[in-house]
Amino acid sequence: MDPLRIDEMARRLFESVPPSLRAFQADLESNFRAVLRSSLSKLDLVPRDEFDAQMRVLERTRQRLEALEKRLAELEGVKPTSQSASASSFATGSAEPNKGPEAGSR
Repeated sequence: MDPLRIDEMARRLFESVPPSLRAFQADLESNFRAVLRSSLSKLDLVPRDEFDAQMRVLERTRQRLEALEKRLAELEGVKPTSQSASASSFATGSAEPNKGPEAGSR
């Protein structure tokens, strides 16, 4: 996490301390910073720029997946030829298109 944000959070915490304890300002602020850094380091956080980069990658992947799904639907809509039927049966793992997976276990 950005050190400036931690300093800002420590300052806000210090401002919420009663005035009678503000005499210990330097100690309180350094303790607040230490506690904040320690607590935040235990969290599984990523920097915002890395998160944004991963969001862009995810969006591109979704777009490619949608395009591939559309292309697959178009290809499946075409009546298969004998060559594509044998390729289809090969992809599903059956040697013969008319027999299911149980046929090989008998």
